Amino acid sequence: MQRTSPLQTIAAAIRRERARMGISSAELARRAGIAKSTLSQLEAGTGNPSVETLWSIAVVAGVPFSTLVDPPTTGVRVVRAGEGVAIGSESSPFTSTLLSAGPAGVRRDLHLISSTAGEPRTADAHSPGTTEHMLVSQGRWTAGPVGEEVELDPGDYVTFPADRPHSYRTSTASASAVLVMEYPS
Repeated sequence: MQRTSPLQTIAAAIRRERARMGISSAELARRAGIAKSTLSQLEAGTGNPSVETLWSIAVVAGVPFSTLVDPPTTGVRVVRAGEGVAIGSESSPFTSTLLSAGPAGVRRDLHLISSTAGEPRTADAHSPGTTEHMLVSQGRWTAGPVGEEVELDPGDYVTFPADRPHSYRTSTASASAVLVMEYPS
């Protein structure tokens, strides 16, 4: 079985969603607030997408983040430690690896997130009604809606509305957590 490269998966998904919306590359770039050249590179499978860029495109397209990054699969799927597609942030030492996208009829994604001490990862508001669930597995995190962040230790769980700006930050050398994105139907 030949695997599609992560960049090719992202490129095909962006082209598919743009075609579904019936808009040009220039219009999608404008709506997502990204440069047209950036979108052209992503659609060609040659760009280096950040988590912020892909979230912007997903919000504009009205689809879960996973729609852009998860290759289609059938049957049993294993993601070994370190093998998932880690997408970095533009502004902080933060990465997100999609572990599982919600199957048809279920609107949830499962991510493994990691970070090191440094600038916080500030996320723009996601689609209306989106909720995040975070379970800390390593390190100490401060996370939640801007102005309502809470401190979390290993084993702690938090859920919060993600349809407003929110952030993640760690003060430890390394930290990881499982993040479930829940989208309204």
